[in-house]
Amino acid sequence: MGIRLLFVTALWLACVGTLRADLKQAQAQPNLEKRSALALDNAAAALKAARAAYLQGDTDEVAKDAAEIQESVGLAFTSLTQTGKNPRKSPKWFKKAEIETRDLARKLEAFQRDMSYADRSLLDGAKARLQQVHDDLLLGLMEGKHK
Repeated sequence: MGIRLLFVTALWLACVGTLRADLKQAQAQPNLEKRSALALDNAAAALKAARAAYLQGDTDEVAKDAAEIQESVGLAFTSLTQTGKNPRKSPKWFKKAEIETRDLARKLEAFQRDMSYADRSLLDGAKARLQQVHDDLLLGLMEGKHK
């Protein structure tokens, strides 16, 4: 039973590693909206990798993945703001990003609750940045006059 569990865990970790997007690939995307989507996909993959690393007891890798979440979410928000589009007039990509950041924030919160109390501070920076980006996206979609 123990060998089977190790095999399944190793197989799952290998799948997570292959599914994980590369932030450099997102940065190379010339279309800013698609760059934002790729960056958020990378953040989701980094969250899965952080959870897997935590299950393995590798807190250093969890810290690296948390930093990658922060960087990915920041890239997504920066890319959307660089489009120069008004979120109220062209909400498609902004709303998609708002929904994805909300879901990521929920998953990050659940992951942090599942962690040991002593390790929870590893995710504080990523959690704060993710919440700030989500709030800014939501504010952009909801604020101001609709012209």
